Amino acid sequence: MKKCRKITDLISKQQDQVHLSLFNRIALAVHLSLCPRCREYKKQLELISNAMHKLFR
Repeated sequence: MKKCRKITDLISKQQDQVHLSLFNRIALAVHLSLCPRCREYKKQLELISNAMHKLFR
């Protein structure tokens, strides 16, 4: 399993709509299914992104 530091980088890249390889998408999905801290990080990043989109519409 990849380390949380690498996973948070992948989450950020995915949020920025960077294409992830199949291997990285699978690794991300598996890690998120097992790691509550990384799931929370992803939720927080999505919340911030949504707030910024609403603010600058």
